Amino acid sequence: MCNAVTDHDIRREAADGVQTFAELQARTGCSDCCGCCGDEARATFEQARRQVLCQLPLVAA
Repeated sequence: MCNAVTDHDIRREAADGVQTFAELQARTGCSDCCGCCGDEARATFEQARRQVLCQLPLVAA
């Protein structure tokens, strides 16, 4: 996708607890140059974060 960072890498980072796109960029170097891959990388990350959140156990109130 960008700087040798693949969509699999982005999903793994989300699963490992990365919570923001800025944090993803800091950890991987993804989308930190020209920005051409930014939209696709951000969409992949947001989708991966949603999947992670859907897998969290519900807590009774």
